[in-house]
Amino acid sequence: MSSSQTFSGSEPNQHKRVSVKSNPGFLERLSETAGGTVFGIGLFFLSFYILFTNEGRALQTASSLDEGLSQVESLGPHISLELQDRLVHLSTQLHTAQPLYDPNYRVVVHAVKLQRQVEMYQWVENRESRDYKEDGEAKTETTYNYNTEWKSELVSSRHFDKEIGHQNPSAMAVESVTVVAPEVRVGPLVLSKGLVEQIHNFQTLSLRDFSAFSLDNFLTVYDDYFYHNQNPSRPEVGDVRVRFSYAGLSGETSPLGPAQTVSIVAMQRGERLLPFKTKSGDTLEILYLEDLSAEEIFAKEHQHNSLMTWGLRAAGWALMFLSIQLTMRIIYTLVDWVPVLRELVSVGLKIFALCVSCSLSLLTIGVAWFFYRPLVAVALGALALVPVFLSRSGLLTKKNN
Repeated sequence: MSSSQTFSGSEPNQHKRVSVKSNPGFLERLSETAGGTVFGIGLFFLSFYILFTNEGRALQTASSLDEGLSQVESLGPHISLELQDRLVHLSTQLHTAQPLYDPNYRVVVHAVKLQRQVEMYQWVENRESRDYKEDGEAKTETTYNYNTEWKSELVSSRHFDKEIGHQNPSAMAVESVTVVAPEVRVGPLVLSKGLVEQIHNFQTLSLRDFSAFSLDNFLTVYDDYFYHNQNPSRPEVGDVRVRFSYAGLSGETSPLGPAQTVSIVAMQRGERLLPFKTKSGDTLEILYLEDLSAEEIFAKEHQHNSLMTWGLRAAGWALMFLSIQLTMRIIYTLVDWVPVLRELVSVGLKIFALCVSCSLSLLTIGVAWFFYRPLVAVALGALALVPVFLSRSGLLTKKNN
């Protein structure tokens, strides 16, 4: 059973709500803990899966990168179209046939991508809660604050604790959109969709030199935004502003700067650059937004693979640590009515979860190494036994003397 009371705050856009909740009984707490135990068991098996498969993924990626580096051919300034189904590397500038255009705001940019980002001035609800006990009852005090902010997504005021006086529009007058050039080239070669997706170095389009004579009457330019009102410094709820950004400059004479230089590793087939399937099972389709040699590209990819491997190892361990805590939480529930014992058990369970999760994580990674890299695992195991054999042989020598 629970009840709540609402109190107005000192500010007009603030109020507090205090809810009273009866203390749950032992069986109710035990039931809630049982649900956490089931969830913890699921996380436990998920952590094993992440730790085990991560080692295979890392090995496959590393093998694919080594295979690609051994086969890649760097194209010179005069790109040849004679290579068929070969892995190639090239560094050159982007080129698109036509500029991208937004007719609503008359923005024209010679680039691979043009992004229109729309924001609306809306009410936003923020809440802070604190739990306390008063007159033997467990209470929760929640403070609600309402502020106006520019938001790129619609904020539904229907879910506000106090919607009256804080209502937001149900839709935006203008939608956000990203326009992509239909064909992107590097020299005579056309980039695949996967390569184009890797061009994401968006920069805000400066409106400082934008001609005021090309604007409609209801638009105002201020601080690189198009405002749908006449007074940008005093917006009202429901007002809209629009900002443009671009990625991958491709115009030879663009006032925004020179065309973007990219370095690519992909398969050449005719006039197209496509994904390259390695014998190890991975796909190579790499693009960097800088001038890099083939060796530098593959070195960066190896570095990314190493970072991902250690990141997933850490994530797998964290999931295992959390899962063990959730699974053993039922023990804490059984003794939480004894204050001193409760604290000791809580600390003990944390230490237990830390030790077991570290041991099981290392064991899982070791088993994965034996599964995916049996020769390396056997070699490491033999190397680990060398000190034992040396010590035993030394003891035998002393006994014989």
